[in-house]
Amino acid sequence: MPPGLATPFTAASLHEHVLRLHQCGDGGLLLRRAHAAALVSGALAASLPLAGALLLSYAALHDVPSARLVLHHHPLRLRSAFLWNSLSRALASAALPAEALRVYNRMVRSGVRPDDRTFPFALHAAAIAAGEHPAKGLELHAAALRRGLLLSDIFAGNTLVTFYAACGRAADARRVFDEMSARDVVSWNSLVSAFLTNGMLDDAKRAVVGMMRSGVPVNVASLVSLVPACGAEQDERFGFCLHGLALKSGLDSMVNFANALVDMYGKFGDLEASMRVFNGMPERTEVSWNSALGCFVHAGFYEDVLELFRAMSEQGVTPGSVTLSSLLPALVDLGYFHLGKVVHGYSIRRAMDLDIFTANSLMDMYAKFGCSEKASAIFEKIEARNVVSWNAMIANLAQNGAEIEAFRLVIEMQKNGECPNSFTIVNLLPACSRVASLKMGKQIHAWSVRRSLMSDMFVSNALIDAYAKCGQLSLARNIFERSEKDDVSYNTLIVGYSQSPCCFESLHLFEQMRAAGVEYDAVSFMGCLSACANLSAFKQGKEIHGVLVRRLLSTHPFLANSLLDLYTKGGMLDTALKIFNRITQKDVASWNTMILGYGMHGQLDVAFQLFDLMKDDGVDYDHVSYIAVLSACSHGGLVEKGKKYFSQMLSQNIKPQQMHYACMVDLLGRAGQLAESAEIIRNMPFRANSDVWGALLGSCRIHGNIELARWAAEHLFELKPEHSGYYTLLMNMYAEAGMWSEANKIRTLMKSRKVQKNPAYSWVQNGNKLQAFLVGDA
Repeated sequence: MPPGLATPFTAASLHEHVLRLHQCGDGGLLLRRAHAAALVSGALAASLPLAGALLLSYAALHDVPSARLVLHHHPLRLRSAFLWNSLSRALASAALPAEALRVYNRMVRSGVRPDDRTFPFALHAAAIAAGEHPAKGLELHAAALRRGLLLSDIFAGNTLVTFYAACGRAADARRVFDEMSARDVVSWNSLVSAFLTNGMLDDAKRAVVGMMRSGVPVNVASLVSLVPACGAEQDERFGFCLHGLALKSGLDSMVNFANALVDMYGKFGDLEASMRVFNGMPERTEVSWNSALGCFVHAGFYEDVLELFRAMSEQGVTPGSVTLSSLLPALVDLGYFHLGKVVHGYSIRRAMDLDIFTANSLMDMYAKFGCSEKASAIFEKIEARNVVSWNAMIANLAQNGAEIEAFRLVIEMQKNGECPNSFTIVNLLPACSRVASLKMGKQIHAWSVRRSLMSDMFVSNALIDAYAKCGQLSLARNIFERSEKDDVSYNTLIVGYSQSPCCFESLHLFEQMRAAGVEYDAVSFMGCLSACANLSAFKQGKEIHGVLVRRLLSTHPFLANSLLDLYTKGGMLDTALKIFNRITQKDVASWNTMILGYGMHGQLDVAFQLFDLMKDDGVDYDHVSYIAVLSACSHGGLVEKGKKYFSQMLSQNIKPQQMHYACMVDLLGRAGQLAESAEIIRNMPFRANSDVWGALLGSCRIHGNIELARWAAEHLFELKPEHSGYYTLLMNMYAEAGMWSEANKIRTLMKSRKVQKNPAYSWVQNGNKLQAFLVGDA
């Protein structure tokens, strides 16, 4: 006997018992006992409401076979559409639309005549399954028209509007709405929702206005879907109108509408209005707090996020996964790794750590704090990964130096049925530039074109950056010319050109940027100052300095360092020293630039003095500091001092890089110690690059050592086969030594490899413009 029931069983008592089980969400065992009692007592055959309650409960448990048994054993199943409709509706409500549509098909095949509720329930299921079974909804529409069941049935018409909206056919939804002989508030709300679902905000706004003009009173459902759309589209004027309409209609105190207002004002950037709505809410739910937290996260006010979270906890509101996913980015930005781990522990205790939102935020946190393995472990535990999960993991690998693994994961992502999006590409492209993987960059470019993502400014800017850093400025410029441009687009290319032989293009782009009305920022000026330094265009560099002074930007750390680079390269050391002394917070780059400058211009004592003062100022040396001081030793021929600095670098656990070895090879080579230079190269822990071999070849040219020069040149021809300077240098050495046959071999090798000497170019300043000239220009 089912617990809670007294004998004898009656249809009414069983019906009440089944409804109680459904409301409590109890398992199938008690429900099946009640089902058995209904069969044995005969109550099921006598009561359609009892049968309907059993169908509803089984559908909620996703127990489709048991629900079918209820229908199969009922004597009225072939005469009444009620049971079929009940099962169809229950299955659709339980997120089983395909099963609901199968019930409709069986009903028709069984010869049961549909009633006025059959098609609305079936259409509701078709709307849910529109992505998989769009044709079924069209078939139902046609069948309903043939039976004349849509002429005056508002419920059926409303459901049909919803179906066409789900199919992305807003025009058909509007046509059905216009053909309805009677409409209620649900009809208008369905039309508004149809337009919003398909991104047609203006049409949705017109529908709300039409609703009010028709005398149909708006309700909270009419407004609550429009408010987020106004926030997303930054339509402040209409958003204010909706708020005013809600105040007049007395709907502003409704929790779900107030939540939407908080979010909308946050997206407008009006945090004061957002908090005014939030503080005026008579009742707040977890969603209310999450909306307010999201506003501060969106604005980047992470301290306020923490304060609001504390207030939320004090109010006794238990944070859920959405709350944690808002809190974790704030902790990352503030550098509170310990608190982030506390939140992770809390999520484990509350069994929320594998929730997709929480897990994605945790992955992002660990990746940004450099804990790549921890992020990977969380990723592996996620069973139902979404595109955000994959993107977070790809970003984790790319940011922590595992570029090859990041590329592999993109392939695996696609094998798992997830399509990379613009965020995937933006995360992956910087990895291409770091490993100089031009091939992979071009593949991503082609994929972006095929997916029509090139109109996304984030994607185009990332591609410009990747090509520029790979030295492919012509490809970067091609994308730049074809894309919508912002300050990042210009800055990326300005900086890219400033580090190339075509530095003058940086200044041309700087002029174009101003003509296009795009506002300069620190990066724009930094790129131009670098170009002026490399071009020796000191007049223009001074003019930019003047602009920075007028804009009160000359003391900006990055710009001040760029000015130091400009003036030290131009030999204007007194001016550089004045700027250096005005910098209140000197960083390692400031000191390195001054040491390099004084060393380059032969004032070695000052360079070494600055090197010592740098340590006294509390600034730690880095690898560039030692490049600067070793370069100074090389210029001055101070072999022993250079060896001392190299040993000091090793004692400070700074691992020598290619440029350190190049400086040592150059230092020893200039002093005629070529054998020792060669020994350094042989003992390097990694393969020497062209800087190191070039230093040896240059030293061999000074001292006429043909044998070592040939050894260095062989490696240079392999590393940089297109560089004409190395061939020319060795060929001249052979010619000076009278080794004409060897010189001719080099010339023949250049022809066979189609190596051409890059045409010389120069530039002149005409007024405020630089004009570049190549050899042969008329």
